[in-house]
Amino acid sequence: MCIKESLKLHPPVTMISRRCTQDIVLPDGRIIPKENICVISIFGVHHNPSVWEDPEVYDPFRFDPENAQKRSPLAFIPFSARPRNCIGQTFAMSEMKVALALTLLRFRVLPDDVEPRRKLELILRAEGGLWLRVERLSRGAQ
Repeated sequence: MCIKESLKLHPPVTMISRRCTQDIVLPDGRIIPKENICVISIFGVHHNPSVWEDPEVYDPFRFDPENAQKRSPLAFIPFSARPRNCIGQTFAMSEMKVALALTLLRFRVLPDDVEPRRKLELILRAEGGLWLRVERLSRGAQ
């Protein structure tokens, strides 16, 4: 839940584009014509208050299995969605879980004193890097 909430707040890829394979009728009746290229802002969807309650607040419980059933499967799309989603999504999630577990087993991780600033490009980065303070846990804590 923590990893998913972090990916919601800081999606690695901020936008994707898709070519419409058919006319798309929007809820207000307007039509996106077939062959149009649409840009989808993953960052925008993940920070949209009409999609997420308090979208800027870190709340891992949004991803509790009971809460996940209450929202659209397209509300959380850090790896894109449907037929064109990232083929490495399962591997990436597994790798993040293992790396996080092994790190937290040995270290206490604290944020730097300076709040990171987002640098929005195709890939979301922290301006000047993302700095953390790491303290080794005592042998008995492991």
